[in-house]
Amino acid sequence: MPYEIKDPAGERSAKSAMLRGLRGRCPRCGEGRIFGRYLKVNEECSACGEALYHHRADDAPPYVVITVVGHIVVGLALAMERSLQPDLWIHMMIWAPLTLLLSLLMLQPVKGALIGMQWAFKMHGFDPESPEAQEPPPSLAAS
Repeated sequence: MPYEIKDPAGERSAKSAMLRGLRGRCPRCGEGRIFGRYLKVNEECSACGEALYHHRADDAPPYVVITVVGHIVVGLALAMERSLQPDLWIHMMIWAPLTLLLSLLMLQPVKGALIGMQWAFKMHGFDPESPEAQEPPPSLAAS
């Protein structure tokens, strides 16, 4: 591929790859978009051509989101209960929508960061010499 990696010495920096993924950008170049739709990962980067179909995010992003959102919502709900002691219906009107909103807002960035981490550590086929390397999907093999 003619595109050069922007990291110094051509190394894969986990920090920069995860930050790029957090922003929804290609972990290699930081310019192409990882996602074609909300959680659908593009098969390759449109800017540098890096194959992204290797990712194996699976259930990790929801677990991370559940943990983070749970700590935020439970902590705030307990603080509100101790200080204001509102009725139960008020808790439901505040915390149920907030939980849903935070979860939906966090899921894509967390998945992108996880894909960036996998790329940086050459996990799950991101290393072409790995035994986990897969054949390209039919849509890429045809081009």
